[in-house]
Amino acid sequence: MPRQARFIVPEIALHVIQRGHNRNACFRDDTDRMVYLAIVAELLRANAVALHAYCLMTNHIHMLLTPATARACATLMRNLGQRYAQYFNRRYERTGALWEGRYRSCLVDSANYVLACCRYIERNPVRADMVSSPAAYRWSSYQGNAASVLNRLLTPHVEYLALGNDECMRWPAYRQMLDVVDDPNFLTAIRDATNAGLALVDDALKVKLQTDTGRRLEHKKPGPAPASEPANVELLSADLGF
Repeated sequence: MPRQARFIVPEIALHVIQRGHNRNACFRDDTDRMVYLAIVAELLRANAVALHAYCLMTNHIHMLLTPATARACATLMRNLGQRYAQYFNRRYERTGALWEGRYRSCLVDSANYVLACCRYIERNPVRADMVSSPAAYRWSSYQGNAASVLNRLLTPHVEYLALGNDECMRWPAYRQMLDVVDDPNFLTAIRDATNAGLALVDDALKVKLQTDTGRRLEHKKPGPAPASEPANVELLSADLGF
C-alpha cells in the first residue's frame, strides 16, 4: 500500500522531526552540528523556506519551518539529508543509511500551537536531562528567540512577533514562556500529530483544509462496534449434525 503523502500547505508552519537510523547518533561533536547548520542556512535561501525554531539533539533533529511552496520543505529536507549524510559518512569512514527513512511532520497554526511547538522544540534538551534550562543548550534556536543573540538562520513567525511590539518586549515574554513546563497533553498531541502526519490547527482552519483537500487532519473517532450477524440456526445445526 503506498504511503500517504505528507500534508504541506504553503505559508503554514510545519513541525519536522528526523531521527538517526536505529536511533543512532547523527551528531558526534560540535563540528558535525556546525556543518549541519551551514547546510541548513544554504538550503533555506535556495528553497524559500523560513525557519522559526530548531534543536539538534544527539540522534534526531526538530525544526519549525514555513514553506513558500508546497514542494519547498520536501526539497530542502531531501537535499539536507543527502548532503549531511555524505559529509558524515566521509568523515567517519562509514557506509549505509544515516537517517531513519522519511522525515515526519505535522502542520502547526494558531498562537497556542505555534508557540507551544517552539517551546516543545527548544525544551527538548531539558526533557532529556541534558541541561537544566533551554538557555544552557547551545544547539537550539533558544538564544536567538529569547535573547539578544543574533541568529541569521531564524525568521520570526507572526505569532512570535505578536508577543510584543519590539524585541525588548518579546524577549522576556519568550523567556517566560519557555520557563513553563510543557503540558503533558500537548506533548502527546504533537508527538501523535507528527508521527501520523496530522495537523495542530484551530478548528476553523481544520474545517477549511479538510473541505478543500478531502484529507482527514485528525484521527477518526472510534464508533460503535458493528453488530454481529445473527447465526443461521438451521445451517449451523445441519453442519454440526444436529
